[in-house]
Amino acid sequence: MNQYQSVTPSMIEELKTIVGAANVVFGDIEKLEPLSHDEIAERSYAHMPECVVRAGTAAEIAAILKFANRERVPVTPRGAGSGLSGGAVPLYGGIVLLCDRMNRVIEFDRDNMTITVEPGLVTNEINPIVREAGLFFAGYPMSLETCFVGGNVAENAGGGKAVKYGVTGRYVIGLEVVTPTGEIVRLGGKLMKDVTGYNLLQLMVGSEGTLGIFTEITLKLMPLPRASVDLLVLFETAEAAIAVVPRIMTLGGIIPTAIEFMDKTSIDASCQYLNETINSRGAGAMLLITVDGQDAAQVEREYDVVGESCFACGALEVFVADNHTTSERVWKVRRNIAEAFKVQSPHQSLEDIVVPIAAIPKMVSGAAEIAKKWDIAIPCYGHAGDGNLHATPVMNPAWTDDEWHGKLPLILTDLYRLTVSLGGTLSGEHGIGHKRKEYMPMVCSPAHMEMMRAIKRALDPGLILNPGKIFDS
Repeated sequence: MNQYQSVTPSMIEELKTIVGAANVVFGDIEKLEPLSHDEIAERSYAHMPECVVRAGTAAEIAAILKFANRERVPVTPRGAGSGLSGGAVPLYGGIVLLCDRMNRVIEFDRDNMTITVEPGLVTNEINPIVREAGLFFAGYPMSLETCFVGGNVAENAGGGKAVKYGVTGRYVIGLEVVTPTGEIVRLGGKLMKDVTGYNLLQLMVGSEGTLGIFTEITLKLMPLPRASVDLLVLFETAEAAIAVVPRIMTLGGIIPTAIEFMDKTSIDASCQYLNETINSRGAGAMLLITVDGQDAAQVEREYDVVGESCFACGALEVFVADNHTTSERVWKVRRNIAEAFKVQSPHQSLEDIVVPIAAIPKMVSGAAEIAKKWDIAIPCYGHAGDGNLHATPVMNPAWTDDEWHGKLPLILTDLYRLTVSLGGTLSGEHGIGHKRKEYMPMVCSPAHMEMMRAIKRALDPGLILNPGKIFDS
């Protein structure tokens, strides 16, 4: 890694001339500390920035990156800090570049069914704006109430609706990007088709803030479904629940909006955290299945087929949630699982493995075997409909911190080996960041790794933008 310069008081004065003195923080540990980590519970992944700069325009970001190249100071772009891979952690100190001031809706184009926003807009603010026009943004993540659009694009975030609608990248059709060397470039626009040159737009999506900083994002919108129903389905075992997923889509011919999986440990933890009660009737696992469409009759036909498929695979019970209050109640349990485990134990590793959907039963049973081998809990939950499971090793309470930190890499190696053997990979939506980068050679050949390094060097010759993420340069 190239040697970086420390931020000096004279550098701070120059940064203040770019963004204004009120938008630069330096020397204040209390204000800098929250920017040293993301939502990973383990503090070992944190690192303090030397300063924080809150940019307000693309021109300001371009000036900051030109300054950083000249002075050899690393820059780490940051949205809401809701990530789970350490992607917004300033591993080499330097500047954390905050995008929270850039939170405007630039244009809502009803005729072209697009919305153009700045990166600091909270994702949850989009749908209320476009709902009146009968549209919605389909590529939302589970943490939509806190995350920023820019962070979602940087991670190519997914969510509960990815089974039917896909992830964020499917809806990104235009970007204004500041390159690592400080140039402002526009990619794409409002076009539905574009093969003019390399697909640099999709190269930027999911690049985790290592290849550019987004300053404008144009998203494709979809017609808003007029009807939706959730099914809460109880199964005796996790294996039985998971086995129904490919059956619904292959034999039933239905693509549900969402198929969320929760094992008993996850359900119990979230219900305790929320002081909620769900009559699980002794079930070992649950599926939360959403079906939507343009009319109630269509939705009813489809959820009948889904319910029949579940009973054919041994479902104990199928509950229908056909109103907002009931649906929100069960979805709240699913959305708060990660928070519940944080309360139970700060020593855990929330993983983001993804396998082909037909391999999900083997992944769940294999994770249980790994848990037994290491005498720990590995609760599993997540987006079963697209093979994305959050298998979460949790420290044995009898272990010391040193034992946990010594054994965790071995546990993760076992988990990732199983994933790769089933045709899977390390991350479906959380990204690599610096949390998972040491495991990249398990899924990427040396030639694959060198291709990525070559792209990084070409666009960021000074290696100043979010260094130390995805791989070491």
